[in-house]
Amino acid sequence: MTTMTETSARFREFKMPDVGEGLTEAEILKWFVQPGDTVTDGQVVCEVETAKAAVELPIPFDGVVHELRFPEGTTVDVGQVIIAIDVAPGSGDAPAPAAAAPAQEPAAEPEAEAEPKGRTPVLVGYGVAESSTKRRPRKGASATPEAAAVAAAVQAELNGHAAPAAPAAPAAAMPAQGGRPLAKPPVRKLAKDLGIDLATVVPTGKDGIITREDVHAAAAPAAAPAAAPAPAPAAVAPAVAEAPAVVSDSARETRIPVKGVRKAIAQAMVGSAFTAPHVTEFITVDVTRTMKLVAELKEDKDMAGVRVNPLLVIAKALLVAIKRNPEVNAAWDEANQEIVQKHYVNLGIAAATPRGLIVPNIKDAHDKTLPQLAAALGELVTTARDGKTSPAAMAGGTVTITNVGVFGVDTGTPILNSGESAILAVGAIKLQPWVHKGKVKPRQVTTLALSFDHRLVDGELGSKVLADVAAILEQPKRLITWA
Repeated sequence: MTTMTETSARFREFKMPDVGEGLTEAEILKWFVQPGDTVTDGQVVCEVETAKAAVELPIPFDGVVHELRFPEGTTVDVGQVIIAIDVAPGSGDAPAPAAAAPAQEPAAEPEAEAEPKGRTPVLVGYGVAESSTKRRPRKGASATPEAAAVAAAVQAELNGHAAPAAPAAPAAAMPAQGGRPLAKPPVRKLAKDLGIDLATVVPTGKDGIITREDVHAAAAPAAAPAAAPAPAPAAVAPAVAEAPAVVSDSARETRIPVKGVRKAIAQAMVGSAFTAPHVTEFITVDVTRTMKLVAELKEDKDMAGVRVNPLLVIAKALLVAIKRNPEVNAAWDEANQEIVQKHYVNLGIAAATPRGLIVPNIKDAHDKTLPQLAAALGELVTTARDGKTSPAAMAGGTVTITNVGVFGVDTGTPILNSGESAILAVGAIKLQPWVHKGKVKPRQVTTLALSFDHRLVDGELGSKVLADVAAILEQPKRLITWA
């Protein structure tokens, strides 16, 4: 779907892009620009929330913001115009874009003319065509002081820091070649939130691109005085908290609109619960040896720099159990009446975030070593907590783990993630009296629950998988003998 149109030689419109994964709408969480602001090719203009995740939208051309078609908090269908850009400011009066009421583009509009030459549609907007961006000439010294001050403020905003007192400062911060510092839109936003001038950051990325680590490194020495702007992760939660709620006159009820991630969760859970016939089996297991292994791994030099916890060993145990019982790693194709067996494991990890429950997955987890799996788990959890999980990271899962034990819960009956055949719930690990070698002793014990789709997983197969996971956690050396 085309994401921009031309309303005249002067004005161009940018549509809500098709972000894939079957999504048809997105909510505008936050505008980063206002009418009158100057924007450049690749600059992030807004953040939107789909049913999958929050996504930043970059504008694919230069110009001045003419009109924002929707306020923050509005849910917009894919294909609707969300912003109009004046690509030839100062060229005289020209017809304004369409009225504020959003309208679908005419069917007769030629799509080919709407796409910039030499670009390929990406997740949002368009990729930058090589050597195709042309900058408008800067105004000379003849500009009025007021205009110079506005230009300086705009350039400072683009460089990711507050407007300086002197108009000349932004120009001085530009690289010697006269271009903007190279950085991806999310990195520019991070620099803006931290109050860091990208022109002062030393790049370490490929081809001189500034990375998130570079920005954090530049912010570290001045963390105390420059802490006025809120960091990016903290900005995520308010966006959800600001969702309009209707409070009754008696203040005894609060009504919160169901949309975004919460709406997607509700639909997925209902669809899964009433489509796949769930069966849940339970087993209580002594994991004392697993806890000792976790303690030893934390001291292992090969695991340095990665997060080691019981979930890591449980994940590896499930992967080994799937290897021994590959039929459980499958999906039900209702349209073709087929069972689709997967020869790879994209391991989903249910994560509670400010936006609700999401299930990102580790791609090809079956091929990863223990250190690689630990690194992938750590990155997955950090990204989810920061609200930066991408739609692609949540697509294509084959089996899931949900760790309810972190909340002190013994276990539960988990509902399958849509399109998957099994989900393992891990309960709290507690010190309990346990018969060990004929004597009652205090041991570390937990309860596991495996839910599976009974259309394609029989009770025998589900029982074998759960029993294998339990056996490995009871005797972790089986990770070696069974792998």
